[in-house]
Amino acid sequence: MLDPKGRVILVSGANRGIGRAIAETLHAKGYTLSLGVRDPGAAAGAFAAMAGDRLHLARYDARDWATHAAWVQAALAHYGRIDGLVNNAGAHSTKTIRDIDEATLDEVWAVNCKAPLNMIKCALPALESGGAGRVVNVASLSGKRVRNDNIAYNMTKFAVMALTHATRRLGWDKGVRATALCPSFVLTDMTAGTTKVAASAMIDAADLAELAATLIALPNTAAIAELLVNCRLEDTV
Repeated sequence: MLDPKGRVILVSGANRGIGRAIAETLHAKGYTLSLGVRDPGAAAGAFAAMAGDRLHLARYDARDWATHAAWVQAALAHYGRIDGLVNNAGAHSTKTIRDIDEATLDEVWAVNCKAPLNMIKCALPALESGGAGRVVNVASLSGKRVRNDNIAYNMTKFAVMALTHATRRLGWDKGVRATALCPSFVLTDMTAGTTKVAASAMIDAADLAELAATLIALPNTAAIAELLVNCRLEDTV
C-alpha cells in the first residue's frame, strides 16, 4: 500500500455527506487534503478539527470551470503536488423521460459529468508527474443498471463510467489509476426521502469512505476499475 504521508488529495463536495466522510477518513489516515467547497470562509469552522498544515480549502463550483483550474493551481501553489482527486460533488433529479426539461438535464449534466471531466483535465499533468496518481469518481450503481426512472441522474452516472475508463486508458502508462466507486443507497441527505430502503439498511458514508481510501492507497499493480457496493441483494451487473 502507498504511504499516505505527504500525498495530497483533492476532494470535491467535501462539506457534507459522502465527501465529508471521505475527507475525514483520509485526513485521519495521514493524507494532506485540498477540499473544494462553495464558500471556503464559511466552511472553515466546519473543518476546525482538521485545521493545520494538512488542510487547504478552495472555492469550487461544479458549474464554473474557472474555479476548477483555480483550485488545482491553488493546491499546487500550496503543496507543490497533487497525488489524488476524488470527484464527489453531485446533483440529483427524479424527473423522468415524460417530464424532463432542458434546464434540469443541463444542470445535472454539468455537475455530475462535465465537472469531473474538467477536474481530471486540470489535475492530470500533476497526477501523471508523481507516477502514482489516483482518481476516484463517485458514481453509483445507477451507472451500471437502471432500476428507476430518474433519467438525468442515470444518464450522467453511466457517462461517469465512460469517463473513468477513458481516464484509466489515458493515464495508465504514467501511473494514473482511476476507479468508479459505485454505491447503492448511502445514508446521506440525498437519500433522506427514499422509501425503497430503510435508513438502517443503507450504506454508512464512513464505510464507503474507507473503500475510497483503500482505492487511493493501492499500488499501481493492484488497480480496480469499478467498485460496486451493495446494501441489498442484486444480480451481478
